[in-house]
Amino acid sequence: MSDAQTRQLVAKLWNYCDVLRDDGVSAIDYVEQLTYLLFLKMADERARRPLKPEQVVPAEYSWQKLVDSDGDELEEQYRRTLTALGKQPGILGTIFRKAQNKVQDPAKLKRLVVDLIGKENWSRQGVDVKGEAYENLLENSATDVKSGAGQYFTPRPLIQAIIDCVQPRPDDTIADPACGTGGFLINAFEYLQNRAEDLSTEQRRRISQGSIGGTELVDGTARLAAMNMVLHGIVQPSDNSPIDVGDSLAQRAKPVSLVLSNPPFGTKSSVTMIGDDGRKARKGENSVTRDDFWASTGNKQLNFVQHITSMLTVNGRAAVVLPDNVLFEGGAGEAIRRRLLKQFDVHTILRLPTGIFYAGGVKANVVFFERKPVREEPWTKKLWVYDFRTGEHFTLKTRPLTREALRPFVEAYMPGEDLDKRIESDRFKAFTYDELIARDKANLDITWLKDPSLEDAASLLPPEQIAREIVEDLEAALSEFAAIAQALAGTEGSDEG
Repeated sequence: MSDAQTRQLVAKLWNYCDVLRDDGVSAIDYVEQLTYLLFLKMADERARRPLKPEQVVPAEYSWQKLVDSDGDELEEQYRRTLTALGKQPGILGTIFRKAQNKVQDPAKLKRLVVDLIGKENWSRQGVDVKGEAYENLLENSATDVKSGAGQYFTPRPLIQAIIDCVQPRPDDTIADPACGTGGFLINAFEYLQNRAEDLSTEQRRRISQGSIGGTELVDGTARLAAMNMVLHGIVQPSDNSPIDVGDSLAQRAKPVSLVLSNPPFGTKSSVTMIGDDGRKARKGENSVTRDDFWASTGNKQLNFVQHITSMLTVNGRAAVVLPDNVLFEGGAGEAIRRRLLKQFDVHTILRLPTGIFYAGGVKANVVFFERKPVREEPWTKKLWVYDFRTGEHFTLKTRPLTREALRPFVEAYMPGEDLDKRIESDRFKAFTYDELIARDKANLDITWLKDPSLEDAASLLPPEQIAREIVEDLEAALSEFAAIAQALAGTEGSDEG
């Protein structure tokens, strides 16, 4: 199937979303319903194939049962199917866990079953076609502002650039503790497929049995991630689920050699993680003890940083998307940065431009670091900072981020090469460990460039874009003030305890 045919398939599926929107079905709800029906249809094709047929779904909840039903009987059969399959183990349980029918009109549900899903033989479509079509549907749903679906979607060009930098290896164990719809995991798998000569049978077995996996807190998002991985051929419908549903921060994770993640934005958390810093849980406080954490805090992003450091094996690598406040916040933030710089090799920060995330007002960075053996001498020798923010202006619709726009950064990163071979430029500067720890609060939010649009009238942006960036700056500032207030409150609480 050509790219044009793939787009045609996506358009066909997506157009029906507008029909259901009138019934109150959001874009993300629609993709969920497609997920359930796609899985059932593919399971039916798997059961009917001439060679090695496999019954993934119990017969009483099969696709054929839906095809044979009409009206209220169809609606009832669909409801029973969703409830029953949500209690199954493996991929089935992850995809159908707490599933609900959001298509209340039986006639529209019938059309969805018979016309949109039923007329395609999904097993005959190539993995690239199915995966690409599903990714496009997820990206479309991310634009649904009201549903908030965009918070689970990391721009694919950014993911691709990050993966080109860290270069996953066939023997890596890869994890994302906040996996959203699975973008990092899928792109890591595709990188391995495209660049390894041929994955061996053993390597493929490792991948399908847990060498690539993630954790997601939200049931609906976890099901999208699991289906995404099925459609991309990473796992089969009968396999164990590569996606765990739950709170990553609540317990230790199994060791892995590569972490790729974009933890959720927003600093507030109802749970305080009690680290190995002598702080005691206060009476009535909702807390979890993590003695593998360096500092106690309720800041989610700081806790994800600590969690990811605890996940890595010696010489394990990580690339994590983090908001600015993680780089400059005092208190627990400063303590974590100082430990990170000393015990890990924090070698690269990519300062990201605004306007690339669906969540508004986000100022973020990608932090690259590696775990090293224990020693007294600091492991961070030089931190290289690439400023891709100053003077760069993107929007989701009129000027979206592209992989080509990130090409200069990837070239400057020099994947696979010794860090000593890197070359400084206007946008790429190196800072020594001594320079970093001498900065107030070990602040890693480092800038040196001036925005040309602020100095040259000819470079001024259109008024509507200036207005949008002002709004984003204000939202980011409010988020940063909230983080500071929370840190101060935590400090006062510690003094009292």
